[in-house]
Amino acid sequence: MKGAYTNPRFFLAMTFMLAMAAALVQAQGTRVGFYARTCPRAESIVRSTVQSHFRSNPNIAPGLLRMHFHDCFVQGCDASILIDGPNTEKTAPPNRLLRGYEVIDDAKTQLEASCPGVVSCADILTLAARDSVFLTRGINWAVPTGRRDGRVSLASDTTILPGFRESIDSQKQKFAAFGLNTQDLVALVGGHTIGTSACQLFSYRLYNFTNGGPDPTINSAFVPQLQALCPQNGDGSRRIDLDTGSGNRFDTSFFANLRNGRGILESDQKLWTDPSTRTFVQRFLGERGSRPLNFNVEFARSMVKMSNIGVKTGTNGEIRRICSAIN
Repeated sequence: MKGAYTNPRFFLAMTFMLAMAAALVQAQGTRVGFYARTCPRAESIVRSTVQSHFRSNPNIAPGLLRMHFHDCFVQGCDASILIDGPNTEKTAPPNRLLRGYEVIDDAKTQLEASCPGVVSCADILTLAARDSVFLTRGINWAVPTGRRDGRVSLASDTTILPGFRESIDSQKQKFAAFGLNTQDLVALVGGHTIGTSACQLFSYRLYNFTNGGPDPTINSAFVPQLQALCPQNGDGSRRIDLDTGSGNRFDTSFFANLRNGRGILESDQKLWTDPSTRTFVQRFLGERGSRPLNFNVEFARSMVKMSNIGVKTGTNGEIRRICSAIN
């Protein structure tokens, strides 16, 4: 990390994040029920669309949740991740494996037929992320709406996203720049209770990690299972559950897996090995001696905080008629 502080790109990224944090303070234009008069069926149309796609492909739920997170951390929650074109956010390495764009397009088509030019793509994505959690047996919560869509989408901006090898200190810095604290960090990463990871993002932990062996933070009994799923020089695109044994259900077993050395991503497992984040993992698990926290409730609270990062409201931004294209 020492070298990062002398890197001009690091200072540029930090300056951008601080600017976005300031924008968060100004994000007062969203409210629950924003479309009550202008498009009363907006939320029900989004939910029914997500439900329809979820029935045929449950993997769209974690895809939409990740997409919302990746959108908000780059240029704010303005649907810039949906824009097509060369060198847009969608083309950047952290976003190439995201899924669920067709769900947003479908919902937008239906909303344009019902309420043309009224509901933003940014709000559709935010609502779809909430609905995805609910459909995987998680909590339902009221989503403030009223966001407008951005016009800027640059692949180069995605370097700001936390990486799968990132240290806890670095993750905390990136979250804090947006007004999100350590509890928010643990809660939001807990969204990995649903979804999968490609072998290419973690198989390095299984072979020649240290002294020719696997990552010592992985439970030794779990290593052979992972090696069988992701053999050395095997198919890096093969996907496995991030929450072993409960990859399709929104629950706290993800945190139990971290406690038991069964985290898939290196950055996830560090939530347990780092004392500053382990405390919150223990509280979400309700471990004896810790003050318990309700994961569902706190996740919803953190999602609302995150969904107001750098939002554009009022006369800022636009309402895109096609989510993948700038008007």
